[in-house]
Amino acid sequence: MESTCSPARPVAPADTYWLTRFVLLRWIGFVYVIAFYVAANQLVPLVGANGLTPATLFFQRVVASPEYGSAFAGFLGFPSLFWWNCSDTWLRVVPWIGVVISCVVLAGYANALMMAVLWFLYMSIVHAGQSWYGYGWEIQMCETGFLAIFLCPLLDARPFPSRAPPWQIIFLFRWLIVRIMLGSALIKLRGDSCWTDLTALYYHFETQPIPNPISRWFHFLPHPVLQFGVIWTFVVELGAPWFVFWPRWGSYIAGALIISFQFTLIVSGNLSFFNWLTILPALACFDDRFWRWIAPTFLTSCAVEAQLAAKPSRAMNGTAWAVTGLVALLSIQPVLNLALPGPNGQAMNTSYDPLHLVNTYGAFGSVGRERPVIIFEGTDGADPATATDWKEYPYVGSPWDPKRTPPFIAPYQPHLDWQLWFAAMASYREYPWTLNLVWKMLHNDPAMLGLFAGNPFPDHPPRYIRAVLYVYHFAKPGNPEHVYWTRDRLGPWLPALSVDDPQLLSALREEGWLK
Repeated sequence: MESTCSPARPVAPADTYWLTRFVLLRWIGFVYVIAFYVAANQLVPLVGANGLTPATLFFQRVVASPEYGSAFAGFLGFPSLFWWNCSDTWLRVVPWIGVVISCVVLAGYANALMMAVLWFLYMSIVHAGQSWYGYGWEIQMCETGFLAIFLCPLLDARPFPSRAPPWQIIFLFRWLIVRIMLGSALIKLRGDSCWTDLTALYYHFETQPIPNPISRWFHFLPHPVLQFGVIWTFVVELGAPWFVFWPRWGSYIAGALIISFQFTLIVSGNLSFFNWLTILPALACFDDRFWRWIAPTFLTSCAVEAQLAAKPSRAMNGTAWAVTGLVALLSIQPVLNLALPGPNGQAMNTSYDPLHLVNTYGAFGSVGRERPVIIFEGTDGADPATATDWKEYPYVGSPWDPKRTPPFIAPYQPHLDWQLWFAAMASYREYPWTLNLVWKMLHNDPAMLGLFAGNPFPDHPPRYIRAVLYVYHFAKPGNPEHVYWTRDRLGPWLPALSVDDPQLLSALREEGWLK
């Protein structure tokens, strides 16, 4: 972007947020691009008309439930554009609209209308996405996107518009990062003894949802280093939030600690866009004085020029105060959840309103000591009991072939891999959509197979599909077998099934996936 701003303007006072707003909006534009692109690629095979958990069936069940009873009540409980049109075409169009608008925001142009559209489009996807979109960063994206609406003027989309960024909204972003950090710290203290005995990182890098190529290096660090990592986690998550609202240097230090910690998590694992999104509210800890130290001269000149030409807006200021009051009211339950958890303990990644405006957050409240992995296999053999030609279906990010080094895929999120990470810790009866997955494998469904990294039966569907449960461990670097993982077979997770298996057909009909 070429600058038309004069570099000779006088320097503006320090307690302003023109450059802060510029950075926040560009950052959320980037995260939105990733989030909508993921949805554009995966919504149809996940929740389309022929998807693993069709959204149409979900909406029908909401309407039929005693809690709602009508489409209007269902919409109020799960606001989404897809109540009116849930076709596969619309499931593709909506995310691509989001991608286009997000790219405009990333390029430097945003107003309140554009940000409101992005917020509602993404919330629509979250509600139609069901358990595939049941992660904490999805509601965090909704809360963050809502706040971003009020950073901008209603119509003026210039990078440096004539209206000053409301300081109240900047402080609400800080309030968001305080809740995220404290929620994550407290759920660790309350959730698993490995955090308090400083052993959590002995297991975390190996058992996290999707490791990356560097995760194994972290795993084999000396135990004292890993113990220090746990201590440092609490320094950042439990200590830094208390300085977010301090005067300048206090907030600078808090923001720097939180952001550097998030980059450590980005480097050590494939945690979707969660850490990139969490960095965003921490950026609000920095005012224009900080950004002028590192921003290009033409940006600081543009910010100063915009400030000198700024016009006050009673409507924008009043709206900012109204949003602040709303957030304060909606914060009561999340704060009580942190300070005085109920009989079932502290809730983690929970929303208290259908718009996901103010939520409670947390991460890794429990850490697995082992890594179970479900491996789907197919065969052309006539008898699954004696077949020896079982072929494995490769995952996009999760471990399967012990020789395969995990890829870097974050901030992209392969939803199937993530859900199977949870399913491996339970039975297929708790995840009935895995039966629909098998059914589609038995028919070589192209949309569903796109959720895998490849298809071992490209010319014809297999005769049988089964799922086997393994436990994976990192192999030590430099091992003579040149493998990245070792694995031990635990046994069948799902028995061998064929297209005419009566139990499979009965289960599919019961769920409404087969007529």
